[in-house]
Amino acid sequence: MSRTVFISGASSGFGAACARAFARKGDRLVLAARRAARLDTFAEELRDQARVYPLVLDLRERAAVEKALASLPAEFAEVDVLINNAGLALGLEPAHQTDLDDWDTMVDTNIKALMYCTRLLLPGMVERKRGHVINVSSTAGDWPYPGGNVYGGTKAFVNQFTRNLRADLLGTGVRASCVAPGMAETEFSQVRFKGDAARADQVYADTRPLTAEDVAEIILWIADTPPHVNVNSLEVMSVDQAWGHLAVHRHRGS
Repeated sequence: MSRTVFISGASSGFGAACARAFARKGDRLVLAARRAARLDTFAEELRDQARVYPLVLDLRERAAVEKALASLPAEFAEVDVLINNAGLALGLEPAHQTDLDDWDTMVDTNIKALMYCTRLLLPGMVERKRGHVINVSSTAGDWPYPGGNVYGGTKAFVNQFTRNLRADLLGTGVRASCVAPGMAETEFSQVRFKGDAARADQVYADTRPLTAEDVAEIILWIADTPPHVNVNSLEVMSVDQAWGHLAVHRHRGS
């Protein structure tokens, strides 16, 4: 039976790859993103495979999200799978040098947008006694690195929020899962470095990072597990990435 799948941040990266993966299954798709032209073109691409409802929406705007989700067409209103994918990192400066506007944007996008979509779509899932919330986190939510500061903090929120959802949803039949990818080559670094393509390319130079399609296939597998199975969390890295050594500051000549 086909599902209705709501994907945030759906016009690029993990979100677009998820849309393609679920479209191949014949699921109905609600694709939410801010960039209207890109979203419309992408939705048209998928219509040969699936029913698609493009939703041009800034998920950081609570009132707009409330209105949009309350106004979904009947065919798309009963969301079975929510993929909270919208998120970004901005900057790599240390905490004492970063731009507070960047911190605000990361909190609004990575935390608030996820909260709004979850809170507004969850009651219907609970009422129907079925559904699945899949949150896209990051290895940065567990493993710190210089310059990760608020980005890592927002992803730690995603991890813990998903665990608390599991506690709240016990007995409802609704599932909650968290996927935490490591380094993956998407638009992520170009966004982080605000369009500096050369700097973004250096992140992936001479290595084989994850692809958006790798992560999408994992998310699809999680959604396709039997209804009594809940994948609580799944962390995934390329074989070319691992945890770093513990940093030590050495006082020279003191």
